[in-house]
Amino acid sequence: MILFETAVSFLKDKQYRDLLFTTFVVLGLGAVVYHWLEGWSWIDSIYFSVITLTTIGYGDFSPTTDAGKIFTMFYILIGLGIILGFINTVYKHYNTVKVRRIEKKGDKNNSSD
Repeated sequence: MILFETAVSFLKDKQYRDLLFTTFVVLGLGAVVYHWLEGWSWIDSIYFSVITLTTIGYGDFSPTTDAGKIFTMFYILIGLGIILGFINTVYKHYNTVKVRRIEKKGDKNNSSD
């Protein structure tokens, strides 16, 4: 229930929606470029974009063209900050909702004393 509550409150905030949109644009850009430069399928291109920008880097895919390698260097430098900022924001928002919920329960318990 708290995950649903967090997601709904996250999507109601314009700044969070903008950050979510930016994240999807960055991942989409990477997918398009890898699909075009490397000739990968759409799912492989999206997969590689997510795996790269979250710094997981399984190593099962890697760019083979010079253009793909150059793009990847810039893509990581630009995209990493955006993705990590998104993950950090979601985490902080989740904690805020969680703390509010705990405080709300505490207020209910104190008022019945």
